[in-house]
Parts: sequence; C-alpha cells; structure tokens
Amino acid sequence: MGSRTLRLSQPITIRRAVARDAKRLTRIVRGSSAYEGQYAAAVAGYRVGPDYIEAHRVFAAVGSDEQGDRVLGFYSLVLAPPELDLLFVADEAQGRGIGRLLVAHMQAEARGAGLDRVKVVSHRPAEGFYHRAGAVRTGTAPANPPAVPWDRPEFEFRVSSE
Repeated sequence: MGSRTLRLSQPITIRRAVARDAKRLTRIVRGSSAYEGQYAAAVAGYRVGPDYIEAHRVFAAVGSDEQGDRVLGFYSLVLAPPELDLLFVADEAQGRGIGRLLVAHMQAEARGAGLDRVKVVSHRPAEGFYHRAGAVRTGTAPANPPAVPWDRPEFEFRVSSE
C-alpha cells in the first residue's frame, strides 16, 4: 500500500463490469495488501478474466480523478448457489466507504434476483469488515491445500425483502 492519497473529483458510481475491466480487476486482487505474507500465494496467479466477468454478475465501483475514470473496487455475485465470490477494494481507495457501498449494491442485486441470503467464504483479514458490514458468521470453511492452506470464516448476508 502506497502513501499516495486518492483524490476523487466526482462521487463513486457502481456499474456492471465489462471485459476491458479484467486487467484492472486482476491488478486489484493481486495487489491487495490483505494478501501479503503467508496469504500471498492465494492470489499470486489469480486472474479475473473477461470470461469470468461475462459469466457472473460482476460490478465495479468507479471514481474519477485527474487521470479520468478509475476502477476502485469490485464484487462478484454468483446466483447458484448464492455466494459473494469476490469483493475487493484497491488499497489506495480503502477507508472511503467503497466496500460498504459494494455490499449494499450486492444486497440490492441479490434481492432483485429473489435471493434471501448470500454466503461469503472470507479471507481471515477481511473477517472484521464482513462483520461490520452486517454479515453473520455461520461457520468455518476448511483449508483446501495447496491453494488455500488455512481455514476460512464463513459468513452469510441475510437479504431483506424491502
């Protein structure tokens, strides 16, 4: 995580991700400081490809700065079975409410799709975020070596019908 301060000139919007976003989404995943040290191997070769974006409900949080529009974070909602597969906010954009904005958008998408709950298998460093965002801890997903050699907390977002 750098010391660069992100200065946005316009509000953050959320839009459907498109194939040309794939490289930026991949950079956000691979560059996440939450995956440093012992967790680095889990994302080292990870790729969010155009095929993944087309197959799932992937949404990007976009803001504008002096260089134009920038993808600041994203999420992926899988409908069957209902799961928040990915949720990342670029390190330089963290602490600005983008993660909560993405969660609220995901819940609206899930509601629109007729879902009443969405599962999340979390990364340990993100456990506090999901708890603060309103997810309820439901269990533990066991390690899956070699890709994920540690147990992970499992959460669930309950989606209201409002």
